[in-house]
Amino acid sequence: MVRRERAGDVDAIRDVHRAAFGGADAVEATLVDALRADPGWLPHLSLVAERDGDLIGHVVATRAWIAEVPALGLGPIGVLPAEQGAGVGSALVYALVGAAQARDETVVGLLGEPAYYARFGFVAASDLAVAAPVPAWGRHFQVLAIAGRPPAGGFRYAAPFDEL
Repeated sequence: MVRRERAGDVDAIRDVHRAAFGGADAVEATLVDALRADPGWLPHLSLVAERDGDLIGHVVATRAWIAEVPALGLGPIGVLPAEQGAGVGSALVYALVGAAQARDETVVGLLGEPAYYARFGFVAASDLAVAAPVPAWGRHFQVLAIAGRPPAGGFRYAAPFDEL
């Protein structure tokens, strides 16, 4: 089941990201904590995957910008290693995109593997004249246009991403 994050999920979410990204020092775990304290935090877009009462995955999108137009920055997304490859990550992405669409968001950006995210409709941001925050990301920085073509310009994630 995919649902919104609840207050009691914080530690389990941190544990999911630590397990998914290599242990206690996983930057993704501390990033989620920093995002939660940032004005760009959108609680309705912090989603968990749950099975039999246990959290097995998490995804979040926070307020981002393309030039001066609101957008969403997806990430991090993490799934427990034992659950990877079973569709949990896909379910989380589809749920997040659906929730964003229901809230009239227009574009989602992310850094990720193009072959994986193409199935959800993401394309290289440069194909739509959206500049990656770090030019070296190249085609790994992608966007999904939910409603119309996104504006041209530079993409900015929520401030905690700048501190990575």
